[in-house]
Amino acid sequence: MEILERVGLFEDDRQPAFDGWLERQLDGVAHGIRVDVEAWARTLQQGGPRSQPRSQPTVRNYVGAVRPVLIEWSGRHGHLREVTRSEIIAARDAVHGNERENRVVALRSLFRHAKKAGTIFKNPTVRIHVGRQPGGVILSLSADEVAETVAVATTPAVRLIVALAAVHAARPTAIRHLLLDDLDLGNRRLILGGHARPLDELTRRALLDWLGYRTARWPVTLNPYVLVTQQTALGTGPVGRIWVTDPVRGLAATLERLRVDRQLDEALTHGPDPLHLAAVFGLDQKTAIRYAASARQLLETAAEQDGGWAQNRGAPLGTLG
Repeated sequence: MEILERVGLFEDDRQPAFDGWLERQLDGVAHGIRVDVEAWARTLQQGGPRSQPRSQPTVRNYVGAVRPVLIEWSGRHGHLREVTRSEIIAARDAVHGNERENRVVALRSLFRHAKKAGTIFKNPTVRIHVGRQPGGVILSLSADEVAETVAVATTPAVRLIVALAAVHAARPTAIRHLLLDDLDLGNRRLILGGHARPLDELTRRALLDWLGYRTARWPVTLNPYVLVTQQTALGTGPVGRIWVTDPVRGLAATLERLRVDRQLDEALTHGPDPLHLAAVFGLDQKTAIRYAASARQLLETAAEQDGGWAQNRGAPLGTLG
């Protein structure tokens, strides 16, 4: 293909996968509405003069959220300018939970784009809000669930990954991008996701074990990241996300659940203080408040039952060392 293109003999007439998908999504939509929706979807995908392109999953979610509404409107309208505020509210109230929020967000984006493009006179989604759904109480992992994950941590790499998630509440992305320069073993400090943290003994031992294995296995690699594989040791990029998460896939205590459990444990141990959680883990305000609220409710429930949340939790992470 490259050679034929260089000599001017190649013409790529394949239809992009996005075009085929969008065609199927807009099937059954009135032509006048379809024109605006297609322009909106392509702006989401490709970006515009004052907007950055969105990811493919985001574009698909937005279009999928409004498609049922567009099909319904096409039965009585030929253009978005005919849609009224009451119809927007009816479309919002027809669904619940996350689907309700996603639909309102997508409709706002669609009508803002149409208003900016001058294809509608008035944006009917203005001042139509949907309350954020209150999150449920975050529950702790049981000792057995954590022990099951610890049992599969049989290699230095997996032991380090589990320790970073369970002790430091590190996300897979932060684990993958942990650099050798982020480690200060002498002063027992490390930087995770741009947030400096004290280095505990468990994680320190896991790091030393892995670094010893890394040096013996790839003594001349120039890769700056702490975690390397046989492939990344030949370059300078981070390991893949699947490589990090795959060892605990399918278990109750995944890396994400271990991260959440660690943050909840901090709130239960040191008190449900959002400011403390934000300082320790670098959480934003809303997330810290949610952890604090869950911890407060769990502590109140435990007190009412004349028991403690810690009675059902052990310390299986000690076996990592």
